[in-house]
Amino acid sequence: MDQYAVIGNPIEHSKSPQIHALFARQTGQDLEYRALLAPLDDFAGTLRDFLATGLGVNITVPFKEQAWSLVDQHTPAAERAGAVNTIQRLPDGTLLGDNTDGKGLVRDIEVNNQLPLKGLRILLVGAGGAARGVIQPLLAAGPEQLCVVNRTVSKAEELATLFADLGPISAAGFEWIEEPVDLIINATSASLGGSVPAISTHLIKPGHTVCYDMMYAKAPTAFNRWAAEHDAARCIDGLGMLVEQAAEAFLLWRGVRPETQAVLEALR
Repeated sequence: MDQYAVIGNPIEHSKSPQIHALFARQTGQDLEYRALLAPLDDFAGTLRDFLATGLGVNITVPFKEQAWSLVDQHTPAAERAGAVNTIQRLPDGTLLGDNTDGKGLVRDIEVNNQLPLKGLRILLVGAGGAARGVIQPLLAAGPEQLCVVNRTVSKAEELATLFADLGPISAAGFEWIEEPVDLIINATSASLGGSVPAISTHLIKPGHTVCYDMMYAKAPTAFNRWAAEHDAARCIDGLGMLVEQAAEAFLLWRGVRPETQAVLEALR
């Protein structure tokens, strides 16, 4: 049976095995997908050992940037993102690294949540690997403006410079802007600790601004609770992004893209 896995630390919370089992059943694919815990000091060894026989892996925190340096070639998405969340072992044994996070985010927003990004003013909160991984697909969707905001402004400015050739992107500090926007995307991990980035409540136009947290949990995240308290039009979590990026990985590996709606409903 063809072998696939997700590698991370921690990993026991991962929904990826359940997602890919549902994908495989739906598409009639014969495969096994499991979760692997990698030691923080030996991700490379875990990856090498699995791919001696396995055909592909997903990479989750904190190894995406390290994975980028361990593959033989990158897709354009991974090259820009500077991080790899999907690896395919090619027939000649070389490793192809991809980043499906941005595609998953955009598809969840535009298809699952029926919110076209073209012409929107978007605020992307955070300037770490999660933010960098989604900028290219967001700009490709044609927003009026994508502003990266971060506590350390220089990091946001680095990203704005890096992606300036792809579309209208700018950078700012948390306290710099208060003008309402159409969409706020939280790319920080603050919600995992129950906190909210220190952005102005004036960025939310009541009944209009949509807020999206790339994190997800059983209950609404801290960011989405904050957004709801300030009358955001909609508050969306990252579970749909997780399923959609998984579908993109499945497509790379198996040549077929599964239907995601039934899987997302099952997870909910």
